Amino acid sequence: MVARASVELPWGTVSYLEWPGEPAARTVLLLHGAGVDSAELSWGALGSELAAAGHRVLAPDHPGYGASAPGPTTQQGLVDYVGRFVDALDLGAHVVAGLSLGGGLAIGHGLARPAAVRGAVLLGSYGLMPRLSDGPFSVVRQVCTWALVRTGLLAVLSQAMVHSNAALDASLAALIRDPAKRTPELLAQVRAAARAGHGLDTFARWQRSEVRWDRLASDYRDRLPGFRPPALIVHGDRDSSVPIARAVAAQAQIPGARLRIVTGAGHWVQRDQPGAVLAAMREFMASV
Repeated sequence: MVARASVELPWGTVSYLEWPGEPAARTVLLLHGAGVDSAELSWGALGSELAAAGHRVLAPDHPGYGASAPGPTTQQGLVDYVGRFVDALDLGAHVVAGLSLGGGLAIGHGLARPAAVRGAVLLGSYGLMPRLSDGPFSVVRQVCTWALVRTGLLAVLSQAMVHSNAALDASLAALIRDPAKRTPELLAQVRAAARAGHGLDTFARWQRSEVRWDRLASDYRDRLPGFRPPALIVHGDRDSSVPIARAVAAQAQIPGARLRIVTGAGHWVQRDQPGAVLAAMREFMASV
């Protein structure tokens, strides 16, 4: 049975979901993505399945998302928050899994605390690219996005989008390719989270620190050969946010990393193909 609890960190309250496991259970820390995401949206379903396999599972709302108070908004500040959360709850050795932004936090956390992180699962992970996109127009897109971020226009457009069901539904269709997984219940959850608003505000501040005119501020590729925890990379082959080639390259750079390509899945891979992701995570955690 999932429970919601909270812990006080220096800037305020961090709310989290916890699924208790067996007395000697392995602890699994689940990190959600950016935008309108939260612990419940990304991990509500898989958290219970992992707990049923005997793990103790925790999924925090990042600062400024879900039910958590505003806090750090830079990439390094968020990596530090993960460490503070682990320390505050005295989690000890644990496996960390993260989607998108959460994947980048999992990389940063694993680099900072290799002895405590017994395994890392990276799903559609941030931090594996020099710019927002690949291809011949990547520089153009980077400059245009930087200009929109710096002028505040991107935040205005994002806030306008949340009032359009059609725009939100189209955005979700790009993240979850299987129409059957875009249930009315999920659509309602995403719309409600988007209109609550503060996650988008937090994301906008993160973008201001991360999106530079020529590159992204956080690019972990040069540090991946020094990533020590065992790693599983889970990636949808229809991910339009992080090209699959970046996941393949990351596997080659991280010593001993495994790669699970999920056929037909988009960026929100654990929502798109939860059965395949759950099987891959359970197999990985049994091995580490």
